[in-house]
Amino acid sequence: MIKRLCSIAFSCCCLLTFLLSFITDNSLPQQGLLLDLDADYGITLNADNRVSAWQNQVSASAAQLFVSRDEGRDQPNSGMPTLRKNVKELNGHNTLVFRQQELVSLEEDVFDGLTTGSGFTWFALLLPYEQRVGLKDVNSFLGNLRNSDHYEGIWANLTDDNTFWSGGRNGITFGRFDENNPMIMGPQLQQDRYYLLAGRMGAGEGKQTIELFVNDPDSVSTGIFPVNPKANPSRMAIGQERDAIQHPGQESFDGEIARVLIYERPLTNAELTQVFALFKKKYGF
Repeated sequence: MIKRLCSIAFSCCCLLTFLLSFITDNSLPQQGLLLDLDADYGITLNADNRVSAWQNQVSASAAQLFVSRDEGRDQPNSGMPTLRKNVKELNGHNTLVFRQQELVSLEEDVFDGLTTGSGFTWFALLLPYEQRVGLKDVNSFLGNLRNSDHYEGIWANLTDDNTFWSGGRNGITFGRFDENNPMIMGPQLQQDRYYLLAGRMGAGEGKQTIELFVNDPDSVSTGIFPVNPKANPSRMAIGQERDAIQHPGQESFDGEIARVLIYERPLTNAELTQVFALFKKKYGF
């Protein structure tokens, strides 16, 4: 009898956890949501527990799959991240482990508007490892830079010592870094600790403010980005700043990613506060 009661209690607890998770996720703002990558769902694995595809949970988005890329790599499947299940520090949720690896949406234009006029808000729940040096201070965990010309698009990164930074490139000049390619610096992050990072930029042309956030809705840094509506960003990548087939892994992030959200608009302050609160409740970081 005691064993049966314990079993029933455990089942009820699991059901409650599932329902709370469902309610929390459906409380997220939906307007303008282009991407929701959740390591608990939509993962395609090969026989070695390597991730070959990650399914976008936004069914209406044209960018449905983020897939591994062998192009440019000497060893097949070496660009695949690994699934890490039931992470205690995240209330039992999963993460993907990236070690100079990436998953890429092959849809060319879905995320172009982020830096050409719509504005954006993105969130990334991640844990940084020690970064292995490729291109100095460029260890990207997301980006849709174009693979030619002036590499226009958005990117979010860590420096070699895990200082958080982000910005955009508008395609007017090539630079690392100048007024058209700002490097907006946030705080240094600790290794092996989970963070909810976010970036937000206003909608419209001309000079727009990019704000960075770490774990709460108070901005930790701001910078100016001159929006160029004629820019032509490219494919969105996770774990990398672009579909970097020329030298994959050289500008990649080392660490874990549990969740990525991208909105094609700036969320309001109230919505930003809502997302941070929901993630803290769900993941307990």
